[in-house]
This record gives sequence, structure tokens and C-alpha cells, in this order.
Amino acid sequence: MTLANVRNIGISAHIDSGKTTLSERILFYAGRIHRVQEVRGEGATMDHMELEKERGITITSAATSVDWKDHRINLIDTPGHVDFTVEVERSLRVLDGAVLVLCSVGGVQAQSLTIDRQMRRYGVPRLAFINKMDRTGADPDKVIAQLKEKLNCDAIPMQIPIGSEADFAGVVDLISMQASYFDGPNGETIREEDIPANLRESAEAARAHMLESLAMYSDEMMELLLSEETPSESLVREVARDATVSQQITPVFMGTAYRNKGVQLLLDAVNAYLPSPPECEISAFVHEEARNEEDDPQIKLELKPEPDLPMVLMAFKIVEDLFGTLTFIRIYQGTLRKGDNIYNQRTGQKQRIARIVRMHADEREEIDSAAAGEIVAVQGIDCASGDTYASKYQYCTLEDMHVPEPVIKMAVSPVGRDGADRLAKALQRFRREDPTFVVSTDDETGETLIAGMGELHLDVYLERIRREYKTQVEVGPPKVNYREAPMQRAAFDVRHKKQTGGSGQFAHIVGYMEPLPADAEEIFVFEDTVVGGRIPKQYIPAVEKGFRQQCEKGPVAGYPVVGLHVVLEDGSYHEVDSSDMAFMTCAKTCMRENFSRTKPALLEPVMKLEVEAPVDFQGSITGDLISRRGMIMATHHEGGMARVEGEVPLSETFGYSTDLRSMTQGQGTFTMEFGSYKRVPTALAEEIIAERKKVAVAGAV
Repeated sequence: MTLANVRNIGISAHIDSGKTTLSERILFYAGRIHRVQEVRGEGATMDHMELEKERGITITSAATSVDWKDHRINLIDTPGHVDFTVEVERSLRVLDGAVLVLCSVGGVQAQSLTIDRQMRRYGVPRLAFINKMDRTGADPDKVIAQLKEKLNCDAIPMQIPIGSEADFAGVVDLISMQASYFDGPNGETIREEDIPANLRESAEAARAHMLESLAMYSDEMMELLLSEETPSESLVREVARDATVSQQITPVFMGTAYRNKGVQLLLDAVNAYLPSPPECEISAFVHEEARNEEDDPQIKLELKPEPDLPMVLMAFKIVEDLFGTLTFIRIYQGTLRKGDNIYNQRTGQKQRIARIVRMHADEREEIDSAAAGEIVAVQGIDCASGDTYASKYQYCTLEDMHVPEPVIKMAVSPVGRDGADRLAKALQRFRREDPTFVVSTDDETGETLIAGMGELHLDVYLERIRREYKTQVEVGPPKVNYREAPMQRAAFDVRHKKQTGGSGQFAHIVGYMEPLPADAEEIFVFEDTVVGGRIPKQYIPAVEKGFRQQCEKGPVAGYPVVGLHVVLEDGSYHEVDSSDMAFMTCAKTCMRENFSRTKPALLEPVMKLEVEAPVDFQGSITGDLISRRGMIMATHHEGGMARVEGEVPLSETFGYSTDLRSMTQGQGTFTMEFGSYKRVPTALAEEIIAERKKVAVAGAV
């Protein structure tokens, strides 16, 4: 298999858009499996965990490889729930292309927007597939309009449907101008015919619109159209491919995976329009030890997917099972062989590859080597998600993946004494596997705290602890991750002086603290404007470290401080008594004594919520959200269903799934993701602070 014929793609979508059903059909048509399994029945091949089969949802991303028309497609099926968003994040980090699946009725929904942001963050070209074309209320034109409006992408339909809803029979290809039908018990036989007479006119109009849209990206095609000539099929495909690879357009395809229509044409499109590894520009940062002093720290090294160059790979996912630790890797350069020694670029550790396996969901096929452009798994290395490995130390580091901050916390403890070790083992394992699952200990109460992306996220891990580690756990009520932030500017002038016999400690800092702008990405910024050597340069990092450490526990209620800008303007030092420790202590004292003068406020996480239910229940839903201190942002009506979009404080959402079910007679569904931190109302803030102080006193006693 030449590298030009390899495609590394992911399938991503909002919940219940049909990603896993689509993956199942791809496996079937490519000959990977010989019998189709359904998500809702015995469980799809890619949903291999017991919990996934029971709940009918995807929890972890699963990887597989299929061959389709002389091309090797490495495929990753990702979860739709925002609670497992890190699975999508790390999959997109290592992929070259993606298929964004959209429901023909639901269109662009809450999680579609998040996935769009992730694809743009990593520069991943994509195709859109409008699924469930057989559903009542299917409207591909509306979905294409939403793609343009909500995702701000140039969505160009490459097909039009033949029939709609229950009468959906196939699609018309606007490039070849042929109608495709899918015969046989599982739609495995593609029948191509002339376009039905009643669709000929609309197909001609749709083709003209497609050519006009593509001509915006090709001078040659524009000239042909202006001179009223017809561009060749090969030119149209070439222009569409170039514009897709450069992320200028999103070609749109349609079908129904469940009814076995349109999937093979989507696979043809993956081969035709998504990039191969050599077409993707991959660069890494030159390792800091390998740079000269005058070099820019952002200096880049271009990586080429050639087998003979020094090997570079990224470990993007870690899974522990009965056979040990399995690390999923993407090889960007060189060749990896069984028994090779490779170097972790972060720690400098030399590690030996014991086994290389090609994954198919939870099955593995052992191989002796893997070359650049491949996604495989290895055994024998101990690392963290996002680590870069190379065949020599101090070579380069790949840009890390974005890990969202956890928003919900709860205390866990084993029911019996004998479960403590097993619980510790489980937490240690899950913490390594999932960067958004955070384990910590409360200094005041000594409780073990777990933090994650939502109730479902933590619920799944608690269930896995009970099943896989046979440990019953008690769970404390969920805790919200509040934050403290300054509201106004406050100057400081702090002197730290200590004399205890022998050399003493002396440090003096002058400056001010102020809030960062609301749109700032950083949570803490330290600025040094000291001139004339008033404080020697070697002590400045110690001052920053002191402030940073004190930000971990703010003075209002012991929550982390965010949105703080510290400017160091002046100070003084002592030739003998000044030291890093003295300046760090001085900064900590400054923070303790002066932060309260910035009139700090308590911030709470506010979630973006999208609720879908029959129109009859809209009044109850909006009334309930307002009673939870929520704000309604928009409402939409589509075919008897209402979609309510709003923002609700996280502290008011606990148990919402149960309340929504009872409110809508079990017909309501919702999705929720972190939106932003906003100020807590004063009365509520006073209650939270009083409660924290009570806990602190109880812990001290």
C-alpha cells in the first residue's frame, strides 16, 4: 500500500446522528465484518465495552482499518456526548481528515459546533454526511443552510436525494450525473441508471450551482464556465479535492446508514477528496536542548512521512486491559519496528517497543513494523497522553493536544476497608487513560475527589470501578468548581524581612494587580517592567512562582484564582540576604495581604444547554430552566419538536436528566457543555463562602 493511498479519518457528530451505525456499515461493505450488528440490539462492533452495549452510546473512541478500492482507510469512531469530548479532541489531533455526520432532521446541533471548533483547531479537512434521510421531516437543504450559517463553512452539495423521508430511494451524483440505487438485503449492490425524468431539471440546476461554487477556487474552471464550456469530470474532482484539502469547502453527501443507502459513495468520496499523509503539512518544535541560545523558541522542524528519516510519533491515547498497557500512536516520520528503542522527548526516558498491533475495535493483529502515516498501538512504553517519541533524544516535540478543564467534582470512598487498594488502582488507571478525569485529595477533609466533564462522565467511571474492580464506592454530592477573580486594580508595596541569626531573608516588590480582559485566554499573566537592575533578573521567576502558587487557593473561599494580571514595577534587594526563596515568600505574602483589595468575586461555571422535546412541553421546559437561574437564548420548532437553547449555572443542573424525563413523559433529551465562568449573585456567593469556612473549621477540628 503506497502512502498516497492511505487515509486517516475520524467520524464525529452530535449524539444520535448515527456515527456508530455508519462505521458498522463501512466495516461491512469493506469486508471487515460479514454480518451487520445494530447499536440498539446486540451492540455494534465498534462499541465493544459492555457499558456501551447496554447504554447504546459510544464512550471511548475505537480504531480500525479497512481496505476500499486500493486504498487503506484507518478509521476512528468517536463519541458524541460532550462528557467524552477528550476522545474526539485527541482523535482529531492525529487524523488527516474527518467525516462530520449530521442528522437530516436535527441538522447542526450543539455538539456539532464543538466538533467544528475542534476540527478547525487542528486544521482537519472534512466531508459532511447528512444521515437518516429516511426519517420523517428530513430536509437536506435546511441542513446545508445551517452548515453555512452556523459553522461558517462553504458547504457544497455533491449529490441530491431521490425521493424523501420513507420514499428515499438513492442519490443523484452531480459530477457524473448518474442516479445510484442500493439493492440487495444490505444495500451491497449499487445500481446506476439515468436520472429520473422528474428530477432531471433540479439535478441540472444543482449541478450548475455546484460548478459555480467550485469555480470560486479555480481560475481554469471559472474561464470554462464564462465561455459556456462544460468542465471535464476529472477537473471538477481535482478542484473539489484541492479546495477540501485546503479547508476552503466542505463537500456534502447524503444517505441513510441504517437503511444501507449512500455509504459506499461516501467511502469513494473519502478516497477522492480527503488528504493522504504526504499531503498534510506536519511540523514539530525543535527540542529546547537542540536549539542555539539565539534561536526562536517557536522554531519549527518540518516532518516528512518518509520511512528512512528519524522516527517521530505521538502517543495520543492510553488504554489498560488484561494484557497490559496499550498505547495508541500516530507515526509522523520514519519507521517503527518491534524491539526498537525510542526516547520520550518530555522525560528523556529510553523505552523498548515490545509489540506493535493493528487494532480492530478490541481485536488486535500483531505486526512487525509500522511506517509513517500509520495509526497503530504498541505495548512496552510508559507515558502520558500527548507525549512525543523519537528515535533519538532531544530531537523535536509535537504540539500538544487541547485538554478542557473539568467542571464537576465529587468525593468517593470505598464501602469496605478491603476496597481501598482496588479503588486507588482504578483511579490511577483512569487518570492515566483520560486527561479530563482528575483525581485529587481535599487538604481540609482528606477526602478523595474525582473531577470530570459532567455527571455522565463520572457516572460511567464509577460504574466501571464497580464492574471491573469489584469495588463498591460511596459517592458524596457533586461539587462545583468555583473560581475567584479580581474585579478592580490594586497597587502593592510589600517588604519581606526576616533575621534569625546568620544570613537572613530580604525581598521587596512593588507593582499592581488588575483583572485580565474578559476575552483573555490565559488565566494568569505576570508582567515584569522592572528597570535598572532594581531586582536582579535571576529573582524575577521566583516572584512569578510565588504568585502562581498562591493562585491555587484564593483568599475568598479557597478556590483557584483566575483572570489575574500582575505587573511588577519596582522593588529592592540585599546583596547577602536576598534569595529565590525570599522573593517567592514575599510574592506569596503580597497575594495573601493584597488580593482582597481587588474586591474579588466568586465565579461559577455556566453550561450551554440544548433541550429537545415535543412542542407541548416547551412551556414547562422554559419555566423550569428559568427557575434554575437559566437564561433562554433561542427556541426553534421543527416538525412538532421544540429545541430550546439556553445557559444554566452548573450548580443548578444536578439531577436534570431525571427531572426532564418526568417533565416530558420520557420524550425529552438534552445536551450540555461548558460555556464560560460568570459571577455568582452576591447572596448566593455569601452562602458558598460561609459553607466553605464551616468545612474548613470542621476539617481543622
